[in-house]
Amino acid sequence: MNIYVANVPYSVKDQDLHELFSPFGEVTSAKIIMDRATNRSRGFGFVEMANDDQGRAAIEGTNGKSFHGRDLVVNEARPRTEGDRPSFGGGRSGGGDRGGYRGGGGGDRGGDRGGYRSGGGDRDRGGRDDY
Repeated sequence: MNIYVANVPYSVKDQDLHELFSPFGEVTSAKIIMDRATNRSRGFGFVEMANDDQGRAAIEGTNGKSFHGRDLVVNEARPRTEGDRPSFGGGRSGGGDRGGYRGGGGGDRGGDRGGYRSGGGDRDRGGRDDY
């Protein structure tokens, strides 16, 4: 059984996680997930137990337990789906405009700026001068 372990202190290493779960049965792997850019812990990891019974016992025995000063959140890991995996080239997938600020420096937009003009010019104001 694959187990997801969250709220893991940043100082914890793979071996610490292995030792925490080993009293509940055979730990086939224990891995703290690291940030690729900083090579620091992301505060969660995965533990693989040899069978489901040991996995359930490990979840019951560690969920909510204080470990290095933090209360662990432990549950069965859900299988990754295709939508969870970042696509090659940066991890953005899907389509459509999600809105929000897009940044950018502007530059020349071809003259028309949303109906506003600079200067007064000789525009016809329809006979009204009280703007």
